[in-house]
Amino acid sequence: MSLHSYSRLWVHLIWATLNREPMLSKPAAVKASAWLTEYANEKKFYLKINYFNADHVHALIDMPTSQCVEDVMQLFKGASSHWINEQKLVPGRFSWGRGYGAFSVSESGVDKVAAYIANQEEHHRERSFTDEMKLFVERYGLEWRDEENR
Repeated sequence: MSLHSYSRLWVHLIWATLNREPMLSKPAAVKASAWLTEYANEKKFYLKINYFNADHVHALIDMPTSQCVEDVMQLFKGASSHWINEQKLVPGRFSWGRGYGAFSVSESGVDKVAAYIANQEEHHRERSFTDEMKLFVERYGLEWRDEENR
């Protein structure tokens, strides 16, 4: 990368467990969240905040110029599922589902999105993951597709 290249591309990433099953206990989710923060640092990605729920993850990242969204998601999902299985954080085999959400965030919206991610427990007392994801998809002008093979 040139010394004269500047980039600030905030992206709110969301991904779910296979079949949106609530696989991660609270202690496992806390460990996985801490691990993802360390992993992002190792990869030189600026991960502002992340939160692992039982059935899905939210992360706010400043996209690196050297990676595309698909590559970052492949790294995050692949490495984290490998680590969760290696650490035996869940009974049986852990897997992420197909797909993800990647939503742009303006610089002025970063603090609001970070607070939203930090307050996931509160949000999910009122709204399921599917309802939450559908809201994001529609808010960004996309068409919601409820697929059987998630």
